[in-house]
Amino acid sequence: MMHDIFTITEFEIVAPYTLRLTFDDGVIQVIDFAPMLRGELYGPLRDLDFFNQVRLNQEVGTIVWPNEADFDPATLHNWNTVGPDMIALAQTWTDALPVRARYPLSVSSESVHVLKETKRDLESES
Repeated sequence: MMHDIFTITEFEIVAPYTLRLTFDDGVIQVIDFAPMLRGELYGPLRDLDFFNQVRLNQEVGTIVWPNEADFDPATLHNWNTVGPDMIALAQTWTDALPVRARYPLSVSSESVHVLKETKRDLESES
């Protein structure tokens, strides 16, 4: 099975969460990424300031964000065909727990006591 290889040569932010992508074969796609911004990898891109930190990685020929989120350039090139299926798939992704849920803000006095004892034990060993 042959898989076409495309690379993005340039991009432009044209609206919130929307990019105009130009490919090496001259194809231009304007894609609204908002429906894709779900899940642990793409969910953080819902922060518009973070989304706007998108960059072109010329080495791999696609767009990337600081959290290493990216999209296969062939998928983006063929968005008119595969986009609806990708959006449907994204709707099944669950977001990562917010930082507060992973790391509770409240700590019991018993936990604090155990931590102090552990610190004291470590300090006495050195």
